[in-house]
Amino acid sequence: MNGRFTIWFFVSAVMIIPIGVYFVVNWYQNKYERLPILNSQTETNISFELKNQNGKLVSNKDLEGKIVVTDFFFTHCPSICPKLTANLKLIQEASGDDPSILINSFSIDPERDSVGRLAQYASKFEVEGHWNLLTGDKKIIYQLARKRFMVDASEGDGGPNDFIHSDKLVLMDPQGRIRGYYKGTDDNEVKQLIVDIRKLKEE
Repeated sequence: MNGRFTIWFFVSAVMIIPIGVYFVVNWYQNKYERLPILNSQTETNISFELKNQNGKLVSNKDLEGKIVVTDFFFTHCPSICPKLTANLKLIQEASGDDPSILINSFSIDPERDSVGRLAQYASKFEVEGHWNLLTGDKKIIYQLARKRFMVDASEGDGGPNDFIHSDKLVLMDPQGRIRGYYKGTDDNEVKQLIVDIRKLKEE
């Protein structure tokens, strides 16, 4: 009996200890491990001035000193954009009314996405608080997507035939550095983004 118990205990320990170590390491990484710095703000800073869904001008100056979550969308998108926006709504709810956290959603179809159209979209998805839906100069928006937030590696000039479509969410710290990319349609990655926002708050 003692021999059987010893074998059972040994087998259980061999199985349980690695699993326990895995969960402890995973918990530590999720809660305490510092996020990587993926770019230098000074190398990729691009000036812009665009209008949000309320007709208010928003510029690169408004990002300074804030934790910023960014995506690129368009209101007529029937596929990934509604899911992206719904998950951004979860981030908005988790952030509450914290003025140090900003969400910027840039329209990649600014010709059709007027301020009025963005206002309708904002009403439909209950976009509120510190969350801008932005429209304006297509060339600037596409330059931001490619050079500032690096969500697309293709070449393009932001002309009439240029098109970018990405499901990435980008997390930027108060120093303007990119600290993470997340698949915006993946619920688990969005949950991790919420955790990582809290990490940045504590840095």
